[in-house]
Amino acid sequence: MYEHRRDPVLPRRRFLRRLAAHALVAAGVVGASLAVGVCGYHYVAGLPWVDALLNASMILGGMGPVDPLRTPAAKLFASLYALFSGVVFLAAASVLMAPLVHRLLHVVHAERDGGSGGDA
Repeated sequence: MYEHRRDPVLPRRRFLRRLAAHALVAAGVVGASLAVGVCGYHYVAGLPWVDALLNASMILGGMGPVDPLRTPAAKLFASLYALFSGVVFLAAASVLMAPLVHRLLHVVHAERDGGSGGDA
C-alpha cells in the first residue's frame, strides 16, 4: 500500500487520495462503533433512539454518559462500550495519522539519502 523507501515520494494528488481513503476507513470504523453504541443503549439500557444516540456519541467522543443507567446489564454495557470507544479512538487516530507520518519519514529519508535510493 505504501511506497518503498527507495521509491520517489508520492505526488501530492495521489497522496491526497491516499489520505482521503484513510479518512474514509476511519469514518467507517467510527460510524460502525457509533451504531453498536446506539443499538446497545437502545436495546440494553432501554433508552429512546435519540437518547441512545446522544449517549453513544458522548461516550465515543470521550465526554461521558448523559443519562443515568439503572440496570446492571446497562451499566455493564456502558462500561464495556467506554473501553471499546477508547480503543476505537486510538485506532481511528492511527489510521488518520499513518499516511502523514509515512510521508514525513519518506521525505526525511529521501533528503538524507539525497534521492540516491541507497541503503544508508
